[in-house]
Amino acid sequence: MVTLRLGLLALISAATVQAAPSLIPRQSISTLTAAQVATFKPYTRFASTAYCNPANTLAWNCGANCNANPGFRPTASGGDGAVTQYWYVGYDPTLKTVIVGYQGTDVSKILPALTDADFFLSPLSTSLFPGVSSSVQVHNGFGDAQARSAAAVLAAVKTAMSANGATSVTIVGHSLGGAIALISSVYLPLHLPAGTTFKTVTYGMPRVGNQAFADYVDSHASVSHVNNQDDIVPIVPGRFLGFAHPKGEKHIVDSGAWIDCPGQDNTNAQCTIGYVPNIFSGDTGDHSGPYDGISMGC
Repeated sequence: MVTLRLGLLALISAATVQAAPSLIPRQSISTLTAAQVATFKPYTRFASTAYCNPANTLAWNCGANCNANPGFRPTASGGDGAVTQYWYVGYDPTLKTVIVGYQGTDVSKILPALTDADFFLSPLSTSLFPGVSSSVQVHNGFGDAQARSAAAVLAAVKTAMSANGATSVTIVGHSLGGAIALISSVYLPLHLPAGTTFKTVTYGMPRVGNQAFADYVDSHASVSHVNNQDDIVPIVPGRFLGFAHPKGEKHIVDSGAWIDCPGQDNTNAQCTIGYVPNIFSGDTGDHSGPYDGISMGC
């Protein structure tokens, strides 16, 4: 009961902080064209596919999502969907990139992890993230989730790159899967050949780490994180707890338009913080989508 009360207080405090004006000048927003929005659809499908059982992703037999990317060549898959999130790795010859997909979770499961008083910011593992400063910290639960499949995912990526002559890696995920994908966007470049290019595309992603983590991501990775309408997951954990989003937000407003929100935690009224100033104005039903017509799930 104490934890529940503390969690509720954290959310209420987060709501107050979200609504507070930023000390950083707002950067101009813009609306993505239909052609720009369309470029996200293959990655949205790949993120949704990560909810499928590893046996299905390895056989590339998962219905509409797999059928939409028919040329994909799976390399490996894993996880049990409980202790370790599902993941899969393969190569897409159309996009000419290795795809790494991480399973997410529904809003009823991720919100407690983001609002309980038990979580804390923790430095990244020195064995997994050699050379990264201890000042770069992430939500301990997200860090643990990424670590559980890190070695297997890295081995699969190396195999996929070698088998397909690939020099590009794209990491995708929704919700918790987005958080794991963001941490992996720091992890994988530390262990793959120089000259490999990376892109990360996430959906409904919560804040993952502290300001130093967000700054590190901005300096070392190319990230787009897509938020849908009144989804409350992207506004937690609160900034008052030391968490920050990296740049790269794309916010889908109620009209269906995709708004490009430059900078970190852009407070413009058309970006998530301004659009969803607190949890009481949010809608958990928006967490799963739709993202340009696609709802997350296998």
